[in-house]
Order: sequence, then structure tokens, then C-alpha cells
Amino acid sequence: MTLDLETTPPIHLDRPGADQMVAATAEQATGVAPGIWCSPGLSNSYLLTTDSGRVVVNTGMGFESPVHRANFDAVDDAPIRYVILTQGHYDHVGGLDQFKDPGTLVVAQADWRRWRDDNARLVAYRGNRSAFAFADTVGAGITATQQRFGQIPGQSTPQVDIEVGDSLTLTLGGRTLRLLATPGGETTDSMVLWLPEERVCLCGNIFGALFGHIPNLVTMRGDRYRDALTVIESIDRVRELDAEILLTGHFEPIIGAARIRTELTRLRDAVAYLHDAVVAGMNAGKDVHTLMREISLPSTLAVGEGYGKVPWNVRAIWENYSGWFHHRSTTELYGIGPAEFSADLVELAGVDALLARAADHLDAGRPVHAIHFAETVAHVQPDHDAARALLVRAHQVLLADSTNFWESAWLTKQIGAHS
Repeated sequence: MTLDLETTPPIHLDRPGADQMVAATAEQATGVAPGIWCSPGLSNSYLLTTDSGRVVVNTGMGFESPVHRANFDAVDDAPIRYVILTQGHYDHVGGLDQFKDPGTLVVAQADWRRWRDDNARLVAYRGNRSAFAFADTVGAGITATQQRFGQIPGQSTPQVDIEVGDSLTLTLGGRTLRLLATPGGETTDSMVLWLPEERVCLCGNIFGALFGHIPNLVTMRGDRYRDALTVIESIDRVRELDAEILLTGHFEPIIGAARIRTELTRLRDAVAYLHDAVVAGMNAGKDVHTLMREISLPSTLAVGEGYGKVPWNVRAIWENYSGWFHHRSTTELYGIGPAEFSADLVELAGVDALLARAADHLDAGRPVHAIHFAETVAHVQPDHDAARALLVRAHQVLLADSTNFWESAWLTKQIGAHS
């Protein structure tokens, strides 16, 4: 059976959004395929049972690991033979230490050290940059885990026993475990676990946190750029498996080979369309902001924008090719930003004139223009009530139209900061 890309409703319309992602609190694991169990959390952790011991795929955050371990031990308390990490982000590797039994082997893609070391050297920076979106969710999860288990473990620092280059096959208890590198996932150490006899693929967050949505080619919290062409290659590597079941990093399995192929084709073609449109625009001499405004996906390639967004990826593709210098102004070359001359603008134009123009833009449906003007005043007079009020109103207008998790979290933070 082959589904029609033009007539099959996109799967993101039927799946939960990022606002429904919560830390691990479930009191039992759920069977999602024969011999495979899921303990949901900030990223799902999976248990594979065999006659020769267990396999755990991803371990959640450190504070979530007692939940996952208890849920899996209630299913089967055989020794854990392998822990497989599908990528190096905190919510996949943080609980690793809680899953190490005597003789457990940790398996990761060969680029794992880069992500472990990035996590370590940028822990404060990335923690602060993520807090506006996840602080409440993480705090609630920590509280729930403490109430259930008492003291909770910290975040693990991965050490790996088996490194996977392009591919590796392991066998355990009659199960074939085929590991495939997918460097176009959320990290360059991404890989998937393919069970060929069962046609099940455990793919973690290779396609982003929300399946069926455009991925983030770079995140608001700060991360390394993802190359669009490598993303396309990795999508195709999974698509060509012809899986019957996809087990992702969040929410329920995706079931049905035809549906999976249709969705992955749509996603691959959407990323390819954006890439090609940006490259054409660059060669035509268009600047990045023009391309962010102009480029959109055709209806046949409609994918969700609940986690990544099309204009953000346009900018990511442009900057991944071109770097930080946009050839707009000499000022890009020097360490003098807009805040450095805000006082001069306020002195020359006057607070009242700047805020009046901001209000005009807001009333005309241009909230971003309004923010530019109101922020100029706020840089100079942070406690100016009228400027703060305008910033709140402008951010509220943007929030009312937002369906993106990161954008909504940022706008909400800004509304609170200026209220």
C-alpha cells in the first residue's frame, strides 16, 4: 500500500504538541511492541527484553532515571547487557549511571565525545538558555521523583564501551540489533536502532522532538548547526528501512510502513525544498531577512512548526553556508551593538516620539516593528512604564499567533519580564 503525499493528512495534526512533554512520572512502563517497553519522560526510555538479558535505549535525565529503572525492573529484572544511546543530548544520556549493572556495555556513535564535552563545557550557558522553556517542567519532575524515591541522582557523564562508526550489528537472546549512524539527527552522534526481523526502528529524536514537524537546524537555546543536506541523507537512511513501527523520543509509536514512508518522504522533501530555495535566494543576492519573509513551504509539503520553524531554518541554512557576516553593514565587523547607540537615538528623537511610532506600528499589526522602537527606549530607561507596557502588548500579539513551543516560551518569558 502506498499513501498519496498530496491527499494523506500530515501526521502532526493528530499527535500531541511540545506543551505535553513532561518529565518521567509514569508508575509503569507500557508495552509498545513485542518485547519492547516504553517509560516516557523528557525523552522516552525504552526496554528490550531477551532470553539473555536486557537492552535499554536512552536513559532520560539524571533525575528521571530512578523512575525509568523502577518501571523497567518491574517488567523484567534480568541483567542489563547493553545501554544504547541514540544521541548525546542531556535527556538521553543523563540517567546512564543508574542502568549500569556488572558487565553492562554502553554503546554510542563514534562522535559521542564531542557532545559529552560540549555538554560539560557549556553546562551553565545551555542551562540558562533552556530554563525559560523547561524550568517548570524539570522542577515538577524533580519534585515528583523526590517524593517517590527520596534523594535523586545527578546527571551522568557518559563513558562508552562500544563505538559505532557507520553501522554495527549486535545479537542478544535471538534478537538482531542493527545500529545505523544518522549524523543529520539532532546531534552528529545520532544513530538509530533497527530490528530487521521485527521491522521496528527506535529512532530517538533523529527527526526532532516532534515527529512530523520541521526539525530545528539550530536551536534557540544554543547548539551546533545541523547541515540540511546531512539531515536529508539521515531521513532517507531511515525511510529506506521500510519500518513497520517507529519508536520516537516522544509520545506514541508511529505504526504502518506506508504511513511512515509517506511522512518521511514529506519531511525529506520539505527540508530539501527549504535548502534549495535558500541557495537560490543567496545566489540571487537576497539577504537573509528577505528570504525569511519570502520562503514558505507549498501545501503538499505541509509539516508542523511546533518545535522548529520554517523562517528559523531558512536563517540556519543561510548562516551555515555563509557564517556570521551578512554583508549588510560595516558595523557587523565590530563589537558595537544596537544598545550602544540607543541613548543617542532617544536623545535625538525623544522618548515620546519613539513610543508613539512604536504604538503606530503595533496598531497597524506590526508588533516586531513596535518592539524595535520600544526596546530602544527600554535599553536606556529599563523602568519606563510606557515602554514596558508597549513591549508587553507587542509580545502578547505575537504570542496569540504562535503555535511553536520555543517561540511561545520565549514570548511568555518576555511578557513576564516587562510586566
